[in-house]
Amino acid sequence: MSFEDPEAQLSIIKRGTSDIISEAELLAKLKKSAEKNAPLRIKAGFDPTAPDLHLGHCVLLRKLRDFQDLGHTVLFLIGDFTAMIGDPSGRSETRPALGEDEVRANARTYERQVFRILDRERTEVVFNSAWLGKLSAADLVRLSTLETVARMLERDDFSKRYSEGTPISISEFMYPLIQAYDSVEMKSDAEFGGTDQTFNILLGRQLQKHFGQEPQIAILLPILPGLDGVRKMSKSYGNYIAVDDTAVDMYGKVMSLPDDVMWLYYELLTRRPEEEIGALKRGHPMDAKKSLARELTAWLHGDESAKAAAEDFDTKFSDRQFPEDAREVVLAAGEDITVLDLVVRASQKVPSRKEAKRLIAQGGVSADGEKLTDASAPAPVRDELRLRIGKKEFVRVKFKG
Repeated sequence: MSFEDPEAQLSIIKRGTSDIISEAELLAKLKKSAEKNAPLRIKAGFDPTAPDLHLGHCVLLRKLRDFQDLGHTVLFLIGDFTAMIGDPSGRSETRPALGEDEVRANARTYERQVFRILDRERTEVVFNSAWLGKLSAADLVRLSTLETVARMLERDDFSKRYSEGTPISISEFMYPLIQAYDSVEMKSDAEFGGTDQTFNILLGRQLQKHFGQEPQIAILLPILPGLDGVRKMSKSYGNYIAVDDTAVDMYGKVMSLPDDVMWLYYELLTRRPEEEIGALKRGHPMDAKKSLARELTAWLHGDESAKAAAEDFDTKFSDRQFPEDAREVVLAAGEDITVLDLVVRASQKVPSRKEAKRLIAQGGVSADGEKLTDASAPAPVRDELRLRIGKKEFVRVKFKG
């Protein structure tokens, strides 16, 4: 086995990351790996709290694949034990507990889905119940002595809940320690996670030092926004694009993204060079979004399925499919109105300006096939405008005067 130059590897790994703790330590590990011709052990943990992996997970999986393509080994940890507690990171309330049967069923779907992206030959799938399930009560008590309540309350989510009087279970305090102990058992060289996992991953470094191991590198990635363009992509929020979505659904969901969000998708989920993304930004947003939808769908479903999905989308949503009997609204041509004004005046189904603004921000309004995502922007004014509001309202807007 041979490895690329460590500096070149670092350059590939750094793309799309929020932080590396620490970059100098990672470079040292890469140099040692190259000298010994031995792969690094890269950890990423996923709790099977629902059956679907989504594109938010794929941000991590894409970076893990980068490591594999550089010759390293990925330790894909399925947190079947920790899923029964529930990761409190970023939560405003305690997660509902899951039963063992539900966790096992979800875990099986994870194993199947990840190999659409990861190299099976360079992946070790492990379950943390293999060691956590064997810990005695005495072991857990000893583990709990390695961190303090005061330190736990430094976490923003715990601190906020404590100050608001929202309950925090003892098991939630244990979760970061248990996740950190996984790193000890796995002897990981680096751990990937979203920025919301910073505390947990750094605690893994601390525990590895305590147990006499070289601490893992924390590689932190940005949080991918969901389809609403605001909250993180999450199964809990229902704003996600699942790995198991059909090609048609995946393509359509990507096309529904707000324009300003799609550039982060380009950065985190594709390998397009920065100069190529810059060129797309200078072009028409619709062309860029179609290119993104085609690329992501082909990545997970293959080129032929992506091509068919694009054709299906164009057939359903092109201007040719605009209903001939759509309701007409006439507006004054010389009047300066915003996109928000246009929707409020044209729609019979949107109940308020607030709801219209939300719909626009979520990419639910288009004119002549182009999404209008800025409520305060000037409305496009043409002799005739084919306006689609939400999924089912079509209005032919005519400007006269």
